[in-house]
Amino acid sequence: MSVARILAAKGRDVVTTQPIRTLREVARMLTDHGIGAVVVTGADGGVLGIISERDIVRAVADGPAALDQPVSRYMTPKVVTVCETDTIDSIMDTMTSGRFRHAPVIESGRIAGIVSIGDVVKHRVAAIETEHRALREYIATA
Repeated sequence: MSVARILAAKGRDVVTTQPIRTLREVARMLTDHGIGAVVVTGADGGVLGIISERDIVRAVADGPAALDQPVSRYMTPKVVTVCETDTIDSIMDTMTSGRFRHAPVIESGRIAGIVSIGDVVKHRVAAIETEHRALREYIATA
């Protein structure tokens, strides 16, 4: 199973922001969209970073004034991206070992979607359940 399959099920919408936006604005975006991370892009649409709930919590730990600072100050600049052809198992391993929960999907140099660890686990569990069901049917008819 691949990332393309996840995107086919969940869609390709990606919420993005510019590096000059404030943490307060991005926190509102996260809340309004019910998501855990926003991709930070440049004028050309290229990925500059990612800002997550975790990044905002770390920033606010320094004081509430952080909410008025630009996203570029607190974003994670080294973003691990994935391709549509990557397998769910490989992404799960990468996300677990890297301790991050969101990965933009890049195809032909452009953002094609975003996957979360929740998306990956959901699809992996569904695959295991399908396999389990097939094995039970096979055993029942043997």
